[in-house]
Amino acid sequence: MLVSGLVLASPAQAAKGLVGVSMPTQSSTRWISDGNSIKAALEKGGYTVDLQYAEDDIPTQVTQLEGMLTKGAKALIIAAIDGTQLTDVLAKAKENGAPVIAYDRLINGSANVDYYATFDNFKVGVQQATSLLVGLGVYKSEASTKADGPKAKGPFNVELFAGSADDNNATFFFNGAMSVLNPLIKSKVIVVKSKQTAFNKVATLRWDGAVAQKRMEDILVGSYASAKVNGVLSPYDGLSRGIIAALTDAGYTKKNLPIITGQDAEVLSVKSMIAGEQYSTIFKDTRELAKVAVSMATAILDGKKVTVNDTKTYNNKVKVVPSFLLTPYIVTTKNYKKVLIDSGYIKTSDLK
Repeated sequence: MLVSGLVLASPAQAAKGLVGVSMPTQSSTRWISDGNSIKAALEKGGYTVDLQYAEDDIPTQVTQLEGMLTKGAKALIIAAIDGTQLTDVLAKAKENGAPVIAYDRLINGSANVDYYATFDNFKVGVQQATSLLVGLGVYKSEASTKADGPKAKGPFNVELFAGSADDNNATFFFNGAMSVLNPLIKSKVIVVKSKQTAFNKVATLRWDGAVAQKRMEDILVGSYASAKVNGVLSPYDGLSRGIIAALTDAGYTKKNLPIITGQDAEVLSVKSMIAGEQYSTIFKDTRELAKVAVSMATAILDGKKVTVNDTKTYNNKVKVVPSFLLTPYIVTTKNYKKVLIDSGYIKTSDLK
């Protein structure tokens, strides 16, 4: 109801209060799913929710967070675009007594990050590299830790892509993947013809598929005039689709497309896998991640102990942030029905 121009919460709403939820963009379906899952869980617990998307614009995210605090948010759950740019607004959250949960992406450079809910991001990278090697035949299976497959000696031409340099997860994904690939690059089982192997050379700003597509086009022109790409380490499905577009424009077909990895099990990329284009993706059940973030926030607000399972890994350059890590899974055409459809994450009708 309205009193003197102010909107007053109902008694039920006032009992629990407002929680601000800040997501980076709606351009990726996973963030829409994350936001909706968090909102539903919080509302089920009796909280009101201010869910906003910043469309990958840092000043917009800052403004939205400031607005949430002005409205009286009792806690903030933030998937940051660039966490290093949130220092001032997080200091304001601290002054207001609003705890901050970093969601999926670690917020760097601030002491005012209370907890972190994410997946085992180093493992994600290991899984991406592992699935790439299984697809190439260098590894016999996903359980392999050395070149024991039918094509163990290679050599295979592989190009490397990483995520956005301002996203802390991108470094974990890349380092995890390179922990697997570096020995094979040294032994020349894997050959990176572009010679672009450093993170700062292969990072993709804002995880933009168009940026990845352009870089793949440049690599093809510069390094593959008389050779074929056999594999591409791609850290995200949206990049994978851009990479595939560059390859098909250059004349590659389903019969000779490289082994291409991905992440997030987006519907478009699962369709691409079924069509014989993308080889694999990494499934991170964001429904479970949402539950963890909500449980963290509500535990703090209720004065209860917050459950974490990692207190050593995630140093944000100011402090080690207590974290809860969930398990990611490799998905290919061999298991997508069991992992994605049977779990209810994707509907069969979505893939038609």
